[in-house]
Amino acid sequence: MKLAHRETACRLAATLIVSLGTCLSGCGTPGAPQPPSLNLPDRVTDLSATRVGNQVSLTWTMPKRNTDKLPLKDKIAIRVSRREGAGDQPTEAGQLQFAPAAHAAFSEPLPAALATGVPRPIAYFIELNNRNGRSAGPSNPATVLAGEPPPPVSGLSAEVRKEGIILRWSPGDPQAAVRLRRKLLTPPPAKPHTGPLPATPEPVERNLLVESAGPAQALDKTITFGNSYEYRAQRVLRVSIDNNFFELDGEFSAPIRVDALDVFPPAAPVGLAAVATAADPASGTAASIDLSWQPNTEADLAGYEVYRREDQTPWQRISGDQPVVGPAFHDDHVLPGHTYRYGVSAVDKSGHESGRSAEAQETVPNQ
Repeated sequence: MKLAHRETACRLAATLIVSLGTCLSGCGTPGAPQPPSLNLPDRVTDLSATRVGNQVSLTWTMPKRNTDKLPLKDKIAIRVSRREGAGDQPTEAGQLQFAPAAHAAFSEPLPAALATGVPRPIAYFIELNNRNGRSAGPSNPATVLAGEPPPPVSGLSAEVRKEGIILRWSPGDPQAAVRLRRKLLTPPPAKPHTGPLPATPEPVERNLLVESAGPAQALDKTITFGNSYEYRAQRVLRVSIDNNFFELDGEFSAPIRVDALDVFPPAAPVGLAAVATAADPASGTAASIDLSWQPNTEADLAGYEVYRREDQTPWQRISGDQPVVGPAFHDDHVLPGHTYRYGVSAVDKSGHESGRSAEAQETVPNQ
């Protein structure tokens, strides 16, 4: 009996030891203390800069989190700086605030000392500071050129032609190219075209660069008749510094508005040919003359008008009230032994008619 009690006491003691060990190893034993977050906003890595005339503009995206991957909540203080040379001390350009995740922007006119002289690079960068004025470091540098910009474009004018809009301006700096910036003023249709192959919408803005070696004019072939456009021009000086290429852009000219009205008829058809067929009493086939010509390629072509005359009589339209769709016509209102002259014109969807083609003459055989 004493032995049984002793074994039971040993088993209870062993169970108590195991339970106590389990509790000591997993019952909320505190770990090592963690340092408090400094709440440093993440560095900006997408800073970009442009210069037009003497105005420099910066854009970037504000971070959503701090360096500890915790969400940022309040507006963030930003310091903008610029540096001309690699070893120069940075100069503060401005201070501002933006909310986390915002698309941010900053603009400043260049100081007079940086807006004159030979082209040379200057770097902008920004720092995002916490409440204690500390940051995780400067952003990526964004470089523009200091120095005197090319002069503005003057005398910009436009003329609508059948092949597009021709733009002209006064000659200027022979070393600078000219950038033409076009803006679409016509609103898009309320119900865009749909179908198996819907039309690609026209871009709201488009740029055209004219090299400095060319004449002071350009032809914009990408316009759509019926739309209105705004054009502005600026001179662009491209500079190579340490095997890197930069642009120094002048100010934009005053805008001009162009209404691209289609008042131009199609081209006159070419290649008109006439072939006569004699009447065949046996089959009951009447005499006729078949006409054919090369098709026009205008996108807004509606069809063709066919004209006929005998000798020096006035021209008469024989194609009916509606234009002929294809480049062919069958004339069965002819008489054997008679000679006819034909001419064909093209008509667009706006009703503009071309001049007549070169004449084609044919005599109907006698029976």
